[in-house]
Amino acid sequence: MNRLEKRLNTLSPGILSGIRRGIEKESLRAQSSGTLALTPHPEALGSALTHPHITTDFSESQLELITGVHTDVNSCLAELTQIHQHVYRSIGEEMLWVGSMPCGLPTDETIPLGRYGSSNIGRAKSIYRMGLGHRYGRRMQTISGIHYNWSMPQVSSEEYFSLIRNFRRHSFLLLYLFGVSPALCTSFVEGRQHQLQVLAKNTLYMPYATSLRMGRLGYQSDAQTTLSVSYNSLDNYASSLEEGLTKPYPPYEAIGIRNPGGDYNQLSNTLLQIENEFYGTIRPKRVIHPGERPLHALRERGVEYVEVRCMDLDPFEIIGINAKTIHFLDIFLLHCLLTDSPPDTPEEIAAIGRNQDRVANRGREPELLLESTSGSTSLKKWAAEILEECVPVATALDAANIHKPHAEALTAAQEALTDPKLLPSARMLQKMATEFSNSYTGFIKTQSIQSRNTLLNLPYPEPMAARFKRLAQDSVQEQSRIESTDTMPFDIYLKNYLSADKLNV
Repeated sequence: MNRLEKRLNTLSPGILSGIRRGIEKESLRAQSSGTLALTPHPEALGSALTHPHITTDFSESQLELITGVHTDVNSCLAELTQIHQHVYRSIGEEMLWVGSMPCGLPTDETIPLGRYGSSNIGRAKSIYRMGLGHRYGRRMQTISGIHYNWSMPQVSSEEYFSLIRNFRRHSFLLLYLFGVSPALCTSFVEGRQHQLQVLAKNTLYMPYATSLRMGRLGYQSDAQTTLSVSYNSLDNYASSLEEGLTKPYPPYEAIGIRNPGGDYNQLSNTLLQIENEFYGTIRPKRVIHPGERPLHALRERGVEYVEVRCMDLDPFEIIGINAKTIHFLDIFLLHCLLTDSPPDTPEEIAAIGRNQDRVANRGREPELLLESTSGSTSLKKWAAEILEECVPVATALDAANIHKPHAEALTAAQEALTDPKLLPSARMLQKMATEFSNSYTGFIKTQSIQSRNTLLNLPYPEPMAARFKRLAQDSVQEQSRIESTDTMPFDIYLKNYLSADKLNV
């Protein structure tokens, strides 16, 4: 019996069944033509500032749907489905774009920023998005994905950071298995340099790509590579992140905090305006109090859960993800938690970044090599070793489940590793080729319409409709309450919020 199995044996069925999960799913609102909807956040969805389940991400046109916390996979997916049902009954003829890479986009400056009202916190959220647009361009911010929030009882901050280090080492496997963004609309890269190949009119791709969203064209930042963030401990992580939050960065100083007219360009001139600007495949998280900085919450009360951020929207699924994928994520995360996790180094952190880029852009390339601590390693060999180590983890998770969903999810992953044609990125390119003349927009638009029709045809009982109507009304009232009780001038509010003192315990 190896150390992984010994550690598994120390976990009671109650702890394993106590895994808690939640989903945050981003999607652009699109018109029937396959272009971005430029309409405001629909009134029927309530306040994007205060609604517990429906908000916006970067753009006014980019919805973010949020489930509660669930110990049951099916109840989590059922709630996400119900939120989708309400959204579709509130957005008229528009649809949710089911691909991670955006629909047809207008010029960069006309992509609408999220708006959250006149309160101090609402203004700060909009200015933060203005800053993101200045720093990275608005088009990049329209990429959408799924964030998977995960926790397990009796896990310490130290153990969560151990999980995170292993996750970062091995997350190339998730990009390979679940990446579904091998192609994109040309409007996304208009005016930018890139190495994509022409697949068809208005469609670019890379032949062996899995997840362009997670490659150099996606959520990557050359500026942030100057931050060598260590995950060896909460103190190491917090200290390295604090530097990015407090040290001015010359290119962002050049943008200026305000424009000549006095309006804000960005919240600050530091490398990171706030903690959420730091990109990564996974984050340590903690529920924060009103007005509290996330870094302060982590330092004071420790890690509460992890947020997996590397999952593409699956256009073959009406809500972007299915139970089999979630079951595999649970296996993978538990494996990351229980296996030995040596400290990271600046050299390994750089290699992890290079591996991510290789798999995102060339993951299905035969004999692709990655960098491991033991030298150059075949992706397939490394992935097969990880999946084999996951067998006892899946067995333990299935011990109390008649249908063995974890074993089935692991078997599906092993089959996809053996036969890349089964991968969703390959299936997407194949379907584009056979049915849509290799058009990215044509394929995703059709999938979006089908998902819309399926969700609209699901039963939508009156109690569900009444509940969502009440949530929307309550959120609007709560936004009004926040706005009416704001007394502090915004400049003072922002200075206080961004104070370095707010980052420390």
